[in-house]
Amino acid sequence: MKPVEIYTSPLCGFCHAAKRLLNEKGVSFAEVDVLAQPERKAEMMQRANGGRTVPQIFIGDTHVGGCDELYALERAGKLDALLAA
Repeated sequence: MKPVEIYTSPLCGFCHAAKRLLNEKGVSFAEVDVLAQPERKAEMMQRANGGRTVPQIFIGDTHVGGCDELYALERAGKLDALLAA
């Protein structure tokens, strides 16, 4: 399984929803809390091509986007293949 990294904030409902989906699928992930580590926000924005909002989700080298994009991949039946590839 590819490594999953998610940039989050503890106050973000979309972050909690994205993590819930990953947890339900049994996917382990590395979480970067940009409130606790504000110096990492610039890194997130660079990796996410300017994306400023959380969550920003990466599966391997692929930038998935946010919560809506993660759920769209799941609904389309493409998330498992992306995780496994």
